[in-house]
Amino acid sequence: MPIHKVIVLGASGDQGIPLVNTLQRRGFAVTAGARRADAMAGTPFPDLRTVHADIADSASLAAAFAGQDALVMHLPFEFDRAKAAAMGASIAAGARGSGLQKIVFNTSCFVADHDLDLTAHDGRRDIERALAETGIPCVFIEPTVFMDNIIRVWSKPSIVNRGIFAYPAAPELKISWIALSDVAEYMTAALETNRADGQHVPVGGPEALTGSEVAERLSAGVGRRVEFRSLAPDDFAANMSELVTGSRELVPGTPYAGMAKFYSFYNNQPESPLVVDPRETARLLDVEPLRLSVWLKQWDWSKPT
Repeated sequence: MPIHKVIVLGASGDQGIPLVNTLQRRGFAVTAGARRADAMAGTPFPDLRTVHADIADSASLAAAFAGQDALVMHLPFEFDRAKAAAMGASIAAGARGSGLQKIVFNTSCFVADHDLDLTAHDGRRDIERALAETGIPCVFIEPTVFMDNIIRVWSKPSIVNRGIFAYPAAPELKISWIALSDVAEYMTAALETNRADGQHVPVGGPEALTGSEVAERLSAGVGRRVEFRSLAPDDFAANMSELVTGSRELVPGTPYAGMAKFYSFYNNQPESPLVVDPRETARLLDVEPLRLSVWLKQWDWSKPT
């Protein structure tokens, strides 16, 4: 039976907005599942149908999923693995017996085929496992690193004001950067075919670039010279923490400490885990992701924010 009605968890977030946009453009009937009735009020979709859905309350999820054909979602990073596992178990409990035909989960990060002793990563594996055990066909979309990180408050001001692209990537680390809009395209494509059912699908852009190669493309896009500065992961995370909390301390269990561990892992691998061959992905999902040079043209580089 064709999938038409889709419920989205995380619809109001940075990853949810392009997903809702893509789903609607492709003709799906979209409902947002959220704890707050007004969750979509400050988004481009203030009138989107919204139902109560609390990821910690499986009964609310069961009620929200009823009558829907598919569940499509991304989830907040949880740096306590036990809490991540509980989140996955709650969603799985809500999905069982709901009548859902498919679940598409955007992990929002690289996921290996084994635990890495990184709590946020290993918690993602626990969530995937819980969803797979429902028996509902699942597609796990596993993106590399988002191009949209380049325009965030911790990155774009330095590019515009100082001509420096600072990122916690070792000079030789290659990354298949991907646009959030393309992650949304892959998630939507997973609803339109059964080829990817039961699959873990790494997704990335068409180029695997070092930081210096990103800076070269930024120079062309911004219209001025941009240099790459490789930051130690701890320094990058401390900078982010200071922006948000006022403190540079990397408290264990916080997103900042977790992020530092992620990038330390990436930088220390003999081969980059963040390189994806889009030709392989295209065998499952027919999407042509944007090149970085094309994506850069979407943004105003005369302003730091």
